[in-house]
Amino acid sequence: MSDDLLLRARDVSYGLGGRQILDRVSFELGPSQITTIIGPNGAGKSTLANIVTGLISNFEGEIERRPGLRIGFLPQKVYVNTLMPLTVERLLRLTRKPGDSEIDHALAQTEVGYLKHRQVRSLSEGELKRVLLARTTLGNPDLIVLDEPTSGVDVTGEIRMYELIGELRSQLQCAVLLVSHDLHLVMSQTDQVLCLNQHLCCSGLPESVSRHPEYLALFGQKAADSIAIYTHHHDHVHDVSGEPAGHRHD
Repeated sequence: MSDDLLLRARDVSYGLGGRQILDRVSFELGPSQITTIIGPNGAGKSTLANIVTGLISNFEGEIERRPGLRIGFLPQKVYVNTLMPLTVERLLRLTRKPGDSEIDHALAQTEVGYLKHRQVRSLSEGELKRVLLARTTLGNPDLIVLDEPTSGVDVTGEIRMYELIGELRSQLQCAVLLVSHDLHLVMSQTDQVLCLNQHLCCSGLPESVSRHPEYLALFGQKAADSIAIYTHHHDHVHDVSGEPAGHRHD
């Protein structure tokens, strides 16, 4: 594999219970590149993310990773036992041993430093997603894999989350593999789109994918038009609660 690639997938296929979930999917991930996987429900998006991270290993085909590749991962669903006392700081130390300054920096990057000593069970969905996003940045990853990072978050939180992902890519100089159903929201941050429906329907720049016949067959002209016309301009930043920054009430 060439030095300008982090990962290459060749003819990746996966089936479960007699059902074909992925069929000969091939793509490449480059450094500092944001790649977004889109597709309908049941298209195999989360399965592909789990294969990339190594959580699923019994697939056909090949995943070639750069030696020593460091991956941060935010799964689509995280279950927290509400009976278990667990602070945000402790959550960030469960699988590695970051120093206080590294934890503070990670939480500050996703604008939730004030949650460091809060119980995880008390967090809103938006707060938890930002904490988990911060967790993916620990250890200076080369690649961050995010599976529907805005699920359960309102539209204002979605927009800011996608902006944060773009900012993290620039700050960490890492690549991002993002599973999302909101191409119209992520297109300004995305370098490459993989349109998936068990097989790879099409791939390329967001604008070109949105005009591809297979994309239109899956999502319709209305979705393509929303990509073409979508803009979002504001002169302020909303915090994780959805209020303008500086107006959060404790």
